[in-house]
Amino acid sequence: MKTPLIILVQLALVLIGFMACKTDNIMPTQNTDSETGSIVDSSASRLVIRIGSKRFTTTLVSNATAAAFRAHLPLTVSMTELNGNEKYYRFPTHLPSNPAGVGRIESGDLMLYTSNTLVLFYKTFPTSYQYTSIGKIDNAAGLVSALGSGDVMVSFELENSK
Repeated sequence: MKTPLIILVQLALVLIGFMACKTDNIMPTQNTDSETGSIVDSSASRLVIRIGSKRFTTTLVSNATAAAFRAHLPLTVSMTELNGNEKYYRFPTHLPSNPAGVGRIESGDLMLYTSNTLVLFYKTFPTSYQYTSIGKIDNAAGLVSALGSGDVMVSFELENSK
């Protein structure tokens, strides 16, 4: 009686082993941002942020907030200056959010505060506030001068939309 049970268990383990070795990739390729730990979906469209004549490419994270933000694109808004380190825009509706303590804001971070405030940070600083990540500008050089010291018009569009 023990022998058939042992054989059945061994066959089940072999079958599980074959299933674990399956190589077809159903999910899009994903990478993890080493700084934020956010999953970056490399198959998703990238974002272009335009401020005057300046163009900044942005890598979007793979989450419900970024997907809801993409659904609003293309978008041109007046962003309001706040604290000498960020510009913000309040959506008239709420986006899905999953705020978490980020500890440190980096220049070029694009985040959602609460569930309806889009924030583009142009300076690096520590923070105790909670945000939901949307993306990050790939190269934030020139961002401070492009945004200036007051309110500014900013356009967001998917990179492949032109």
